[in-house]
Amino acid sequence: MRLLVPRAICIASPTALAFFAGGYNDRSRHIALIVTAVGLLLAAALAPAPLPRGRPARVTLGALGAFCAWTALSATWAPVPYQASGDAQRVLLYLVVLAIAIAVWRPRRAARWAEALLAAGALGIALVGLAGRLLPSLVTQHSSHRAGGRLDQPLTYWNAEGALAAMGLILCARIAGDRERRPLARAAAAAATVPLAMDLYLTFSRGALAALAAGLLVLFVAARSWSQLRALVICTGPCLAATVAAGLSDSVRGVRPGDVGQGLVVLGVLVAAAAVAAGLTVLALRHEARAASRRDVIPLPRGTAALAAVVVVGLVVIPIVVGGANPPGTKQVSVGATNQRLSELGSNRPEYWRVALAGFKEHPVRGVGSSGFAVIWLQKRHISEGVHDAHSLEIETLAELGLVGIAMLAALLGGAMLAIRRVHGVDPVLAAGPVAALTAWALHSAIDWDWEMPALTLVAVILLGVMLAQADEAEVADGG
Repeated sequence: MRLLVPRAICIASPTALAFFAGGYNDRSRHIALIVTAVGLLLAAALAPAPLPRGRPARVTLGALGAFCAWTALSATWAPVPYQASGDAQRVLLYLVVLAIAIAVWRPRRAARWAEALLAAGALGIALVGLAGRLLPSLVTQHSSHRAGGRLDQPLTYWNAEGALAAMGLILCARIAGDRERRPLARAAAAAATVPLAMDLYLTFSRGALAALAAGLLVLFVAARSWSQLRALVICTGPCLAATVAAGLSDSVRGVRPGDVGQGLVVLGVLVAAAAVAAGLTVLALRHEARAASRRDVIPLPRGTAALAAVVVVGLVVIPIVVGGANPPGTKQVSVGATNQRLSELGSNRPEYWRVALAGFKEHPVRGVGSSGFAVIWLQKRHISEGVHDAHSLEIETLAELGLVGIAMLAALLGGAMLAIRRVHGVDPVLAAGPVAALTAWALHSAIDWDWEMPALTLVAVILLGVMLAQADEAEVADGG
């Protein structure tokens, strides 16, 4: 109970920021920094072991701290110093929340609560976004003109909204298939996948859909249990039914907003589909109870993990390579909230990355400075589109922070992978959900500007903190 307040501050931070433009703006970020700093002080004073003790946690936390310092230092040579300082504040927020998470989520029971609470936060955000489409007479939302009818509320960016829904859906699917969870929690989690799926669909974010597919594949391989496979199969039908209903409604899709009748019909389908998912889960639980003595683990052949990794990368890389074959600036995909958009490939991302890599070649060691991509884009672009970010964490880091910055980012990711491997080796039941959700975030952040959206990235930061804390506990238990 003594860690209740720092845990609440940690776990509530992404959900709270979601309702303030995802934490993208300075004011919301400053307030979040103050609140989380208080949480860090409380964690340092009250947690039995506030400091990281294992190598993965020390490497990861140290790398993120160095990345924060380098980002701040880059303001001395960045073309827009004020924006570079804002970037450093954002990384500092991630650093503070990661430190809190490592300190307060060490007990296994607490770590499992963190997974469930993050899933609940994603569900709440999705329900708010859906309310404006399904109940327009009661809930008024104002999407940006650039969204073109795609669901972007409350985060204000449709791709980030979709990625967050994907992570929430993965966590809920894990809870639904986790035999250690209470039956009520598993049924509720299965029901929650339905609105999350509809929210994701209405963003028309192809990258988020690819990240979801990758995350679910990793979830199956990481959990490798019959109960998890049943949960995935059970949730698929109701989720598809709800998304089809939304796709057939012009009003709910955003093409003709404000049709109350269509919204109510789709709402009815949503509720019915969620009830079916919960009911089927209850029936599956009865089957599990009768077959409790049977082994739940699915024996996977050797090389499954490597094959899954190849498929996961291909889900993101192949569409980008194929879509990037068109000349930049040509009309490659349908714009806005149309079902046709999801069946098409292509974007201007290869052009963003070309400009970013050109900037890296000119300043390979230290980069052009944080937030400098927006300037070199105006200098080197071949299309008239206005872009502030390179739409890739890794490529933007190369351009703006050079080899020094990418080395720090690599150390951060390396420490994270060491922790995940350690935890999955000793407790795959606990690790499966966070590993799958982190996979979805990592892939999506490689093709979009998730790093600049704290409401999304903080979910990944907290899940990473949980894994680092559990890796610490495993190392202590082994006498390391």
